[in-house]
Amino acid sequence: MGLRLLGAVGAGALAAVPFGLLVVLVQGAWPPLLRVDTGAARRLHEVALEHPGWTTALRFLSDRVWDPATLRTAVALLTCWLLYRRAWRLAAWAATTAIGGGVIGLLAKVVVERARPSLQDPVAQAPGFSFPSGHAMTATTSCAILLLVLLPLVAPRWRRLCWTLAVVSVVGVGFTRIALGVHWFSDVIGGWLLGGAVVVLTGWAFEAWRSDAGRHRTAVTEGLEPELTEERPEPEPYGERDPADGSDPTGTGDPADGTDPAGGGDSAGRRDAAGGNGQ
Repeated sequence: MGLRLLGAVGAGALAAVPFGLLVVLVQGAWPPLLRVDTGAARRLHEVALEHPGWTTALRFLSDRVWDPATLRTAVALLTCWLLYRRAWRLAAWAATTAIGGGVIGLLAKVVVERARPSLQDPVAQAPGFSFPSGHAMTATTSCAILLLVLLPLVAPRWRRLCWTLAVVSVVGVGFTRIALGVHWFSDVIGGWLLGGAVVVLTGWAFEAWRSDAGRHRTAVTEGLEPELTEERPEPEPYGERDPADGSDPTGTGDPADGTDPAGGGDSAGRRDAAGGNGQ
């Protein structure tokens, strides 16, 4: 288990490398990145000013449909359902990924302390620091949680649609934040990268947990816990007897009182003893 967890930490660290590089570029005010950020902000802001109806739709998507509070509520309801289903480990993973992602994102904002775009005639306002985008990061972690938990319950022919909806939601959140002028382009990329790193870390840790419980590794296309479709999604506790196969939890072939359930051992012993006395 220790080696598997170490591998999970390594995978998370590797996934965080692109985010770390982006932080260096943002803090160093790398000119090519600044040109991309300012160019995207200026062009999309012009479109927002020229099309008020478009801006209203973007606000609705950003502040209602894809708002972090909405996505976190969906994850919280999913976690409660998992607890009801007694899928304890999966519920712990969902809660850890959501809460951990939120805390890590907040810490990153405090460390980088990047100011938000300052545009003439802004169409939207947002408090706090800009990098990484909390909306983009929350969308990444939340959509990953919903997708990886619920995939086993979806028929295979519909799974591609689920992946498409998740990707559209994550990309759509990022676009709305840039178009509304409350984030730079690199803020959104940072949110996606950091959210992805969190999911990789917790996902690998969950796979290590599964392996330690004696379950096989699963492809990401199957979801984290394919056994969620079963009546009892959790693995049997170690050493617990399974009535279906009649196995002996002790592995000794003897019941708890030390007698032979078939009676053959004692009978053979008595016959041997009797034969020995007669010789």
